[in-house]
Parts: sequence; C-alpha cells; structure tokens
Amino acid sequence: MPAGLMVSARTETWPIAGSFAIARGAKTEAVVVVAEVTDGQVTGRGECVPYARYGETPEAVLAQIRAAKAGSRAALLDALPPGAARNALDCALWDFEAKSSDHSAASLAGIAPLEPVLTCYTLSLDAPEAMARKAAASRTYPLLKLKLGMDGDAERLTAIRQARPDARLIVDVNEGWTPDTVAEGLAMCAAAGVELVEQPLPAGEDAVLARIARPVPICADESAHIKANVQALVGLYDAVNIKLDKTGGLTEALAMAEAARGAGLRIMVGCMVSTSLAMAPAMILAQRADWVDLDGPLLLARDRTPGLSYAGAFIRPPSPALWG
Repeated sequence: MPAGLMVSARTETWPIAGSFAIARGAKTEAVVVVAEVTDGQVTGRGECVPYARYGETPEAVLAQIRAAKAGSRAALLDALPPGAARNALDCALWDFEAKSSDHSAASLAGIAPLEPVLTCYTLSLDAPEAMARKAAASRTYPLLKLKLGMDGDAERLTAIRQARPDARLIVDVNEGWTPDTVAEGLAMCAAAGVELVEQPLPAGEDAVLARIARPVPICADESAHIKANVQALVGLYDAVNIKLDKTGGLTEALAMAEAARGAGLRIMVGCMVSTSLAMAPAMILAQRADWVDLDGPLLLARDRTPGLSYAGAFIRPPSPALWG
C-alpha cells in the first residue's frame, strides 16, 4: 500500500430474500469481504464476494488482503492474482484516491459524469410455474435474466415467456448444458425471442461453439476473467460478461472492456449477489456496456446504508458517501 496507508478487512453476511439458485446450487445468504484502506483521515472501501467456483474462501481472501504490500493500483495487478481479494483492494484504492483528491472515481477513470443505467433483474432457477409467477410479479423490470441449466429448461422458458410476453430475456446457463445439448438449447432460446445466452457450456469445453450455428448471441462468463482471455473468445462468443470479482478490480475491468471492444465483442457488466458497495465501482464500467446486470442488492433481504438508489429497473449513480 502507499506509504502511511493501513489496510483492514472483515467478512459480512447479508441474508438473501428467499434463496438464490443456479445450476450449481442454491444459497440463502451472501458472504462478502470488505477491505478498507486509510491514512487515518480518509478511508476508502471495496467489497468482494469469494466464490467457491474459483477456489476462493472468505478466510483465504481475508488473508490475501491483510498480507498485501502493493504500493499502488498498478502494483496491485502484479502483487495479487485476479480474483476477489484484489477486487476489494483495488476498489478501496479507487475510493481512497477519489476522496483524497476531491475528484470522483468516474472522473479519475475518464468516464464522467455517470448516468443512470438499466439493469437486468434475475430470476433464480426454480420450477417452471414458480419462475413464471416471479416473472409476472416483476413487471417493473423490462429485462429479465433467467437462470437455467437443468432438466426442464424448455418448460421454464415457455412458462416465463407466457407470463411476460413483453419482456426482453437473457438466459444464463452457468455452464449447465453439454456439447450434445447446446444446439437444441440455443434453438429453443431463439424461438422464445431470447436476446443473449450466457455461458451455455463449461469453461474449457466451449470449442464446439465455433462449429455450430449461433442463432442467439452467446456471452462468455466463466470462460473469461481478464484482458488476456479476450482474444481466445473471438469466434466462440459474441459478448463477454465482465465482473470485478473475476478481473480483480475496476482497473483490470476497464482494460478488459477496452480489449473486448477492440476485438468486436459486446459487453455485459455483471455481479455476484452482494451489496451496493460492490455494485458502485461497476457503475463506471456500466456506462459503456451493452447489458448491465447489477441487481445484486435487489436480491438481498436488505442492503447497506447508504446504498444505491434503484428507480424500478434503473440504477442511479452512487453517492460519495457510498463509494467513489
């Protein structure tokens, strides 16, 4: 850390409204790690979500943060690997720099002023009738993201489309299909008017996407973490989901977005289920995204205060009291 800066970190647990289920399992709470950097007068904060899919635990992420010695955001890129720990520290440094300079983080990133953005609203994996009921109850959200990836996907998609014929739909499979079922799944989505399918196949098993028809654009998630992954996506995917917990912070995420645009890929900005503190830095990235999926706080039973302000499906820029 820069000379004189002290680092601390803690875990927090936030209850989810009901449960949140994807093809890999379900959970009822979000465990996040909050990092703080301070010089005794100014404090910057960042939030991350350790993700077991990538071999992360809250305990290991806490240890990484507390042991970090990087002297700047640039040095942090070499000091820590991409992932949750680096994300929390990188975002805390952005916040500290903004508060120390009286310039917003968006201004420091060259992306200001921030404007409200439209977010997806996610329906977690459930029985067809349950997902249809939730879709019907979510009429203030014009863009729904559906978690699929298990037997019964066709019935789920049919029921949701019947419940919300007006809605724009994104399908997120979370690696749940196989090379033998992906073509059928994409055709099913095309017939239902889905506009994007996210990570249909397991990372590492997606070469088949270069050899089959893609009647719906496909977005990489688990297959793409950092800028260096972008070129390998060309010819397989049409878009990339950039998440700060994967890139290891806003610094790398901005570089990855530039590389993706240069490679002709469209951009989704995504999130884990977490509080507004994790969403706020991603609002900078969201300004130039094709799709925004920053609904994490909407899936919680309660959010931190102050939090982001959601006006229906639109997210307003964060206040300095929250971040940046």
